[in-house]
Amino acid sequence: MSVSVGGATLERSRSGWDIVWGLLLVVAGIAILVHAVAATAISVFFLGWLAVIGGLVGLVAGLFRIGKGGFWPAIISGALLLVLGIVILRNPAVTVATLTLLAGTVFLIGGVIRLVAAFQIDQNRGVMIFSGIVSLVLGLIVLFNLWEASLILLGVLLGVQALVDGITLLILGRWRVVDSTVQVVETTATEVR
Repeated sequence: MSVSVGGATLERSRSGWDIVWGLLLVVAGIAILVHAVAATAISVFFLGWLAVIGGLVGLVAGLFRIGKGGFWPAIISGALLLVLGIVILRNPAVTVATLTLLAGTVFLIGGVIRLVAAFQIDQNRGVMIFSGIVSLVLGLIVLFNLWEASLILLGVLLGVQALVDGITLLILGRWRVVDSTVQVVETTATEVR
């Protein structure tokens, strides 16, 4: 299967490495789902350290812009990212609760939007209503059980994402860009002489 976008063509391909990566993602997804609480804690600390390192890089990048345009935005954004990373690392429980509250809100709003959209279109109305109700109920469950959901929600979401990505990679492979301006000409050794 191929799709043309701009001057390039996207082709779906599946190699042996795709199968290996797909299997690894499936195994990782299952392991993350089994240890969802640990995965939640690890993901919050990873996010915190990522913000700290990104903030430090932003500050250093800002120092290279002294006397040039963009110095203050680079310094301010680097400092804010550094502060955010420190806050995340010092208060992981608050970070988990905040991210869980955000996820529950996204589920709830997504469900309402799907339900409203279902009554405005005729195609696939049943699927949209089902999807909206599931998302709405999931959002309400998360929001009304915030403290219980906080411990496992991020880990479960991460595990499900890894599992789905692995299965998708196993079944479909991945997209690769084929430049349509480059033409590949196959020749044999006798034609080169």
